[in-house]
Amino acid sequence: MNPERLSTVDLLRADLLRQSQLLRGPEANPPRGWRMWVGVLSPRFGPVLLCRIAHMLYRKRLGPLAKLISLLNFFAFGIEIAVRCPIGPGLFLPHSHGTVIGAWRIGSNATIFQGVTLGAREVDFTYTKDSRPTLGDDIIVGAGAKVLGGVALGDRVRVGANAVVLKDIPADTLAVGVPARLIGNREQGKASS
Repeated sequence: MNPERLSTVDLLRADLLRQSQLLRGPEANPPRGWRMWVGVLSPRFGPVLLCRIAHMLYRKRLGPLAKLISLLNFFAFGIEIAVRCPIGPGLFLPHSHGTVIGAWRIGSNATIFQGVTLGAREVDFTYTKDSRPTLGDDIIVGAGAKVLGGVALGDRVRVGANAVVLKDIPADTLAVGVPARLIGNREQGKASS
């Protein structure tokens, strides 16, 4: 799903629903009333809200204002998210401190833990697809993991904590270690851990 085709409100609604389902179970309904406001103001959702607003402002060619909102996200939640990075619906950040998201694109239902770096291998102020990672749908990136360079992670990839990914990872694969090595599909990885 192309996040550029969804409105910011639709993206936020999907983000809030996914957070609710992850925290309260898959059958949870979208939060309403006071639960919705508690969810919106939580430290798990605050950075998502600010990154969505910053990206919307960037798309409306209000770059300086987008960067200001992004800076607020950095100071308030310790997370740096490139304003130009399109992120699909269902983004979940269980903890945000120390996270840097400078990916080219992130698909739907991404879960990104604290201390993750998604970005270029070298200083890259031009922000090109060849130097930034592209993440598919239903990705989980463990705490402290680094995904660097113009690599592609397929759908349903799981990157283990503190792994360093420098090469493409096919769909349905678990990657662990430094540098990351592939452990077959995710189901096999669960059975062996």
